[in-house]
Amino acid sequence: MDPISIGASQLQLEIRSSEGKLRGNDTGEKAEDAFKEVITSCRSLSSFETNTLKSAIPQINAAIAAASFHVYVGIALSYSAVLVPQIESPDSDIPQASKNLTSLCASIVVLMVPIGSLIAGYLMDKIGRANTIKVAIFPAVTGFVIVATAPDVYFILAGRIFMGIACAIGTSPAYVYITEVARPDLRGSLISSAPTIASLGMCLAYIGGAIFDWRTTAWLAIIFAILPVILVQLFVVESPVYLVSKGRIEDAAKSLTYLYKNYPKPDQNESLADMHLRALLRDNEKKIIGNSKLPPEEALKENKKPSFCQTLHEFKKPTGYKPLLILFFLFFIQQFSGIYITLFYSVTFLQDAGADEIDPFISSIFLGVVRFVMSLLNAWLLRKFKRRFLIMVSSFFMAAFMFISGAVTIWIEEGANEMRIVPVICLLGFVCTSMIGLLSIPWTLTAEMFPTSIRSTGHSIIFSVANILMFIAVQCYRPLLSILGGSHAVQWFFALFAIFGFFFGLCILPETHGKKLSEIEAYFEKKSPARNRVNASDIYSVSVNNKEIEQMLKRKDTA
Repeated sequence: MDPISIGASQLQLEIRSSEGKLRGNDTGEKAEDAFKEVITSCRSLSSFETNTLKSAIPQINAAIAAASFHVYVGIALSYSAVLVPQIESPDSDIPQASKNLTSLCASIVVLMVPIGSLIAGYLMDKIGRANTIKVAIFPAVTGFVIVATAPDVYFILAGRIFMGIACAIGTSPAYVYITEVARPDLRGSLISSAPTIASLGMCLAYIGGAIFDWRTTAWLAIIFAILPVILVQLFVVESPVYLVSKGRIEDAAKSLTYLYKNYPKPDQNESLADMHLRALLRDNEKKIIGNSKLPPEEALKENKKPSFCQTLHEFKKPTGYKPLLILFFLFFIQQFSGIYITLFYSVTFLQDAGADEIDPFISSIFLGVVRFVMSLLNAWLLRKFKRRFLIMVSSFFMAAFMFISGAVTIWIEEGANEMRIVPVICLLGFVCTSMIGLLSIPWTLTAEMFPTSIRSTGHSIIFSVANILMFIAVQCYRPLLSILGGSHAVQWFFALFAIFGFFFGLCILPETHGKKLSEIEAYFEKKSPARNRVNASDIYSVSVNNKEIEQMLKRKDTA
C-alpha cells in the first residue's frame, strides 16, 4: 500500500468532512462520498508492494550514488593518519614543522566544512542537489593535487582547506536528497549508507598509507574524487521536491517516473508517480500560502520564498530550538568521547597507548575494515532497534573499552610488554560499538528531528556546528595529553564522555524510530498528533499497511 496516495486521500477526506460539518447535512453526504473515494483508492492501490526491495531499487541506486562522494570524505578525513607520522619523521622530504602545524593539517578539514556548507546551501537552491554534488569535484581534485606536489607544510595546509570545502559541498546535498527521495521505511538505512561509504574510504586511505608514501596516496585519491561524479551522472535524477519548488513540473514528473518505475500500476489510469506529483504540488502550494500574508490566490501568483525573519522565527518555536539544543549536546558528547580523535590520529593514538611494537599502519587498516563492516551492520540495526537503545548500548561499551585500555596503558608503561596487543583490541572494540550508535545516529537525527519548513536550514546549522566541535576536539588531543598527564588519562577522559552519552540517551534524547514526521514535530510541541488536522506535510509519513486497509474495508462493509 502506497503511503503517499493514502495520505492524500485522507487529506481530502479531512477537508471535505470539515466542509460538511460547516454546510449542513447536504454537504455532509459529500463527506460520505469522500470516504468512499478513500476506500476506492485503497482498493486500487492494493497491488502496490511497497515493502519489497525490488520496487525501491531505483531509489536505492539514486541514494547510494548521491552518497558515493562520502568515499572521498573518508579518504580526506583519515588521510591525516597517513600524512602526519610520515611528515614528522626525520627522513621526511618536508622541512620539519611544529606539532601544532601538523595537528592543524589533520583538523583543518573539518574547520572548512561550515564554509563549504554555506556554499552548498546556496548551490542546492540555485542549481539543485545533484548538480551541487558534481561541483564538489573541483575543490576535491585541487586539494589532493596541491598536497601531492606540496614543497612544505603550508602548501599541505592549503590543500587540506580545499579538501574540507569539497567534503561539505559533496555531502550536504546527499543527506537532503536522500531525505526527499527515499521511501519512509528505507530512509534511515539509506541515510546511514553515507557513513558506510565513508568507512570504505577510510579503509582505502589506510591501505594506501601502508603500501605507498603519502604523496602517491594523494595522487591515487583523485580517482575517488572523480568516480562519484560519474555515478551521480548515471544514476541520480534531480530531487522532485526541488524541481516542484522551482516550478519545473515536467522535470519533476520525469524524476518521479524513474524513481517509481518498478512499482506496479494501480487499476486506475493514474500512476504512483502522478499521485506523488500531485501530493508534492499540493504541499508546495501549502508552503507558499503559509509563508505569505497575501490571500491564497495572490500568494500562489507571487510565489515568494520565506524571508530570513520568517525562518528565524521558526527557530524560536519549540520545534526549532529544542532539536537544535538536543543535537548540539549530542554532538558535543560524540566529539569528546574520542570517536573522531581516534580516527584522525589512529596511528599516533596506538603509539601513545604503547602498541608501537605492532605496525600501526596495519592496525589502522584493521580499524578501517572494522568501521566498514560495522557500518553495514548499522544499516540493519537502524531498521530493527530504537535510536535511544542503540545510543545507550554504544556509549556503555565505548566507556568500558576505553577504561580498560587506559588501565592497560599504565601497565605497559610500567613494563608489561606482553600486553601491548590489548590497546589494539580495545580500540577495535571501541570502534565497533561506536559505529552502532554514538557515531552514526546523531547524523541520522539531523534529517529527522527538524520540521519540513526548516529542515534544510536546521541541517546546515547543526552540520556546521558538529564539524566545528570536531575541529576543537581534534585540536585538543595533544594538549590533553600534556594537561591530563598521558595517554591513559586521555582514554579515561573519553570513557567519561561516553558515560555522559549513556545518560543523555536514557534521560533526554527523544525517540524517533518508527515515528512519523508529524509525531516527532508534535512531541516538541507537546501536542497529541492525533488531534492535529491532517495536512499536506504529513502525507509523506502516513503509513497504512494492507492489514489496516482490510480492517477498514470490513468495518465499512459491516456498517
